[in-house]
Amino acid sequence: MNVNGKPYRTIWLHPKDNSIIQVIDQRYLPHQLIIEDLATFEQVCTAIKEMHVRGAGVIGAAAAYGMYLASLEAKKNQVKDIQTFLHLAGKKLKATRPTAVNLAWAVNRQLEKIVTLNDNINLIIENSAKIAQTIAEEDVSFCQNIGKHGVKLLEDISQKKHGEVVNILTHCNAGWLGCVDNGTATSPIYEAYRRGIKVHVWVDETRPRNQGSTLTAWELGQEGVPHTIIPDNAGGHLMQHGLVDIVITGSDRTTYTGDVANKIGTYLKAVAAKDNNIPFYVALTYSAFDWEISDGVKQIPIEERDGREVKYMKGLHDGEIKEVLVAPENSPVANYGFDVTPARLITGLITERGICQPSAEGVFSLYPEKRF
Repeated sequence: MNVNGKPYRTIWLHPKDNSIIQVIDQRYLPHQLIIEDLATFEQVCTAIKEMHVRGAGVIGAAAAYGMYLASLEAKKNQVKDIQTFLHLAGKKLKATRPTAVNLAWAVNRQLEKIVTLNDNINLIIENSAKIAQTIAEEDVSFCQNIGKHGVKLLEDISQKKHGEVVNILTHCNAGWLGCVDNGTATSPIYEAYRRGIKVHVWVDETRPRNQGSTLTAWELGQEGVPHTIIPDNAGGHLMQHGLVDIVITGSDRTTYTGDVANKIGTYLKAVAAKDNNIPFYVALTYSAFDWEISDGVKQIPIEERDGREVKYMKGLHDGEIKEVLVAPENSPVANYGFDVTPARLITGLITERGICQPSAEGVFSLYPEKRF
């Protein structure tokens, strides 16, 4: 996607040094575009945990590259028990963001290959690099396919409205900044915009870290897509007054039965959409599915984050990014990072293979190889 007219991805190998991973550090957006070099495994862990990178797709890619850097460090430090070293590295990566299933999926994909190579560190490095690159390229391709499938929903609404503006509400950032490129929830929007369909996006600010107002709004603006930032609690009002045609969000983990874990506040949007007969879709790639659990509310682990995220806010002041306290300093905080939207509130799932019902039968119709 474009930044000031120049194409970027969120993560890539350094063009002159393949022992360094480069990422867009999202903490400084929308005010500054900062490219961060990640030269060690520990730096990747920190980048994921402290949300220099965030979003299911790019977290998965970052984890895969993290395992690659860990293999480089195993060789550099002449580690004797390479398998144990890399499995411990994988365990540490998984612990950085426990809700996002893409992270564990990417680590496991690396480890499954690593265990077949014993302690041949050169082969491990070679294969780990290939797997990381493949995961990144797959994410780009799959997100493009989500756009091609999902745009049909927006085309249908446009036709029913006789070409008038299609109003889409989204929550958090499931755009290209949350993936390697294109995005999940935003991919159909970008595709519709390219096809000349009139679209407008209601962008939830998404407290407490404001990924909507800082990230989604920024990238939509870079692409020229009409949008309006709204407070998180305005969505229901807009729906009641006929100002929302469809809701599309992303997913950090989706059960094979169709329950969706996404940024905290998604569930409330789904409830409001249901009450107002507005279609509610979730866009995701196959790596966001959890094929082992069936009850999202009971079984998906919900990350609890530092209360400082709620009590402090960052912004631009006198040309500098500063942090200010906006709540009583000594008040306790509960900061749940995600909630779960039950399948009964979801109209459909938009995947790289097509659109399906949020149910086991619906999901397995697109992924028959996963049926057990």
